[in-house]
Amino acid sequence: MADIKQVLVPDIGDYKDVSVIEVMVKAGDKISAEDNLITLETDKAAMEVPSPFSGVVKEMKVKTGDKVSQGSVILTMECADSSDGTTSHSTKLSNDDSQVAGYAPVKSGDTSPQISERGNAPSPVGAGHARDQTVRGHGPLLQQPNAAVAPVAVQIPQPDATGGKAHASPGIRRFARELGVEIAQVKGSGEKGRVTKDDVQNFVKAALAQPRGTAGGNGLQVLAMPVVDFARFGAIETRPLSRIRKISGANLHRNWVTIPHVTQFDEADITEMEAFRKELNVEYAKQNIKITPLAFMLKAVVVALQQFPEFNASLDAGGENLVLKQYFHIGVAVDTPDGLMVPVLRDVDKKGIVQLAKELGEVSAKAREKKITAAEMQGGCFSISSLGGIGGTAFTPIINAPELAILGVSKAIIKPMHQDDTFVARLMLPLSLSYDHRVIDGAAAARFIVFLSQVLADTRRLAL
Repeated sequence: MADIKQVLVPDIGDYKDVSVIEVMVKAGDKISAEDNLITLETDKAAMEVPSPFSGVVKEMKVKTGDKVSQGSVILTMECADSSDGTTSHSTKLSNDDSQVAGYAPVKSGDTSPQISERGNAPSPVGAGHARDQTVRGHGPLLQQPNAAVAPVAVQIPQPDATGGKAHASPGIRRFARELGVEIAQVKGSGEKGRVTKDDVQNFVKAALAQPRGTAGGNGLQVLAMPVVDFARFGAIETRPLSRIRKISGANLHRNWVTIPHVTQFDEADITEMEAFRKELNVEYAKQNIKITPLAFMLKAVVVALQQFPEFNASLDAGGENLVLKQYFHIGVAVDTPDGLMVPVLRDVDKKGIVQLAKELGEVSAKAREKKITAAEMQGGCFSISSLGGIGGTAFTPIINAPELAILGVSKAIIKPMHQDDTFVARLMLPLSLSYDHRVIDGAAAARFIVFLSQVLADTRRLAL
């Protein structure tokens, strides 16, 4: 006997009113478990929502452009009785389990709310706790839960476009507050004059493009960008930025102008570490596990964070207290065709080199294939942006707010180093540590990076 079930938006972290940018199925389609149904786009990345079971789509509840949240109904599906072997294991879960799995049975006379005008829906049983949100910036995606940095005030004298009352979702209002935008000044382009995220971003761009005097507070003096007809000078091609890169602009600007960045440089002698890494690669080649230098760096960073706990902290929302974290979740920048994404490896202090190398390979592949989830890019304490596979000698990574520091890694090079009254060839790894000078002073940063270099030079310290 056929069973009609609802497929719900699964756990997508603390995001609300997420845009549906693609609908991949329609009523009447026969789909299998794990087939992708829709694509959602958050502040920083697109994610596909797969079907938890097999069946035939009865009715679509969403369309492109809708806003959904965790627990919103995507579609209803007719699933064959499990006795015919076509129903996946998900349909055998209990009611509580079905909610967590991302679907719910349709009951007779069901009047549960669908997607409202605001895009909100009741959360299913077992909804996750609040998490921070991240958006991509230079290097890793910039995290912004209750951002400790003061927003850049964007003020343009203009009439109230909405008559004093703006129509916007809570998520858009929060986004505007983080950028220092008065929501009532933004003219909405959405349905019934609602203010969208694009409206807020365009408002900020317009503000930054206008020449301004000293506005007081956090107002900045910014000259208008020149308008140039580049075609006058030769052939050109116009290529639109990816949505991720466009969204990240305001956050990147905010972190750069509101956090006093200082970057400390050093080199680590990784000659012995590299020899050991190559031995491990031979040993684990049959298991298809590639041991990269980044796996060692993750462990070394945790040892340094344990030695210098103020680096494993964040400022609170008021900027008056330091929140010291007792966990060690490290974000790692991954280069993808659409821009940098930063999956977070959790509890690095409890994992070994081999396990971290395996997880690095898995999350990097998921990020490049756009299969990474929002939850997998949240909660980081410290970030690593490695360009060692490309080249360069040093760079200044932008801090991943609300983190207090970020480590940039460049390409290792063999150099002559003076040891025991002679010069010997050693493999030296350039390190660039950017830190928030409001919390961390130069002496502490120097001690941190020197200690980190010592750990990388002698991997026995990882066991301490």
